[in-house]
Amino acid sequence: MQNQVESLSLMPREKLLRFGAPALTDEELLAIFLRTGIKGCSVMQLSRHVLQHFYSLRGLMSATQTEFCQLKGLGITQFIQLQACTEMSKRYLQEELKLTQAFKNSENVRFYLQATLENKEREIFQVLFLDNQHCLIKQEEMFLGTINCTTIHPREIIKSALFCNAAALILAHNHPSGNPEPSASDKMVTTKIQAAAELVEIRILDHFVIGKGCYYSFAENRLL
Repeated sequence: MQNQVESLSLMPREKLLRFGAPALTDEELLAIFLRTGIKGCSVMQLSRHVLQHFYSLRGLMSATQTEFCQLKGLGITQFIQLQACTEMSKRYLQEELKLTQAFKNSENVRFYLQATLENKEREIFQVLFLDNQHCLIKQEEMFLGTINCTTIHPREIIKSALFCNAAALILAHNHPSGNPEPSASDKMVTTKIQAAAELVEIRILDHFVIGKGCYYSFAENRLL
């Protein structure tokens, strides 16, 4: 109880140092990023206004340069900094997948795939190639589609897997519509890839469908 009272009285920077970053609200995290407010508006007020405008941190981080910079208090410098922070997060997650067993930490896999795929305007089919320890060997964007259609060739996936000596694969693609529910064709192509992979003793660990702020896992839903 005392810690809760103390945290309420601390400014975001002091609160982070005392209790760690997870203890901060979205407004407080954004306030640290913004650093200062504008005339007649404190940094916390500005942070609150920005989040209300974009609805969430995800909305802010997926905003275009034009959308971002048209809001008073935000400019090109902050946009560049935010893009750099976002890219650093993606690279950190990618490095984690190379150093840890991806299948045992599926949350990191999901975070990485959501960070890389959820804001794409075209459908992208991505494959994570894993070694015997299920650590990442490489990732590859295998197929690009229109806004709602991608042609998948299982033989190309297996060829790449054999070339890098992968023992397991994680499949992923995005739905630009935002709804991650797999279509009949998504299920069919997953079955075809799995059948092809089994012939060369490669496991398909999961197939993630990434929507807007949400996802669907074939493994979690017992479709693999």
